[in-house]
Amino acid sequence: MADKKAAKLPRKAYERELLRLQTELVKLQEWVRAEGARLVVVFEGRDAAGKGGTIKRVAEHLNPRVARIAALPKPTERERTQWYFQRYIEHLPAAGEIVLFDRSWYNRAGVERVMGFCTTEEYQLFLRQCPIFERMLVEDGILLRKYWFSVSDTEQQERFRRRLEDPLRRWKLSPMDLESITRWEAYSRAKDVMLVHTDISETPWFVVESDDKRRARLNMIAHLLGSLPYRDAPPPVLELPERPESTGYVRPSRDLQTYVPDHAANL
Repeated sequence: MADKKAAKLPRKAYERELLRLQTELVKLQEWVRAEGARLVVVFEGRDAAGKGGTIKRVAEHLNPRVARIAALPKPTERERTQWYFQRYIEHLPAAGEIVLFDRSWYNRAGVERVMGFCTTEEYQLFLRQCPIFERMLVEDGILLRKYWFSVSDTEQQERFRRRLEDPLRRWKLSPMDLESITRWEAYSRAKDVMLVHTDISETPWFVVESDDKRRARLNMIAHLLGSLPYRDAPPPVLELPERPESTGYVRPSRDLQTYVPDHAANL
């Protein structure tokens, strides 16, 4: 387990290693595409634990046609009447695809349980069915990785405070996020029960210590890469063609089109 008291990772070291890992992620993407693999990565954890920032770095240089983020809103009235896992199934990858779940079916084991958005019977049914559901995914050939981002109560509160004061990040906060401060122990108990029931050999949980966001991002990405049997998949050979000779095309006058004003000229 990482030492929470370790010094913050220097930015230069972080950026250098992040670039190297992101290069490997591109190789992983090409392997997934070439092999027709199906990869699912589940990101769960406390509010403000750094899931979103990590997902952003994972997907930053990947092809959105291959790697996509699934961040589902609250279920509709129709979805509430479906089998609980049904709304997530339609977002699972086809051959050659990667899906990053920014929260997942584990909402039922966390926020729904703590906030009373599901009944005790629905919660207990989830705990029984979830391992079966995930075993079915693995048996069908899906590569499933699950990461729990762990943050201390003091660090979480500090991140909430910074978000409240930052107009560019204030949207990340909701009343329910702030509610998690007063329900810290309830969320802790819910997480402990969840791990007991769903940390199975076929789909184990991997905990990411995230008081230092830079370390958390590097550690998670490195672990993901190390857990998969990817290899270099040679990209198709491409050659830049010669531009053909002009056939007499004349561009219309600029006066016939409306251009965006040059805002940058005033800087």
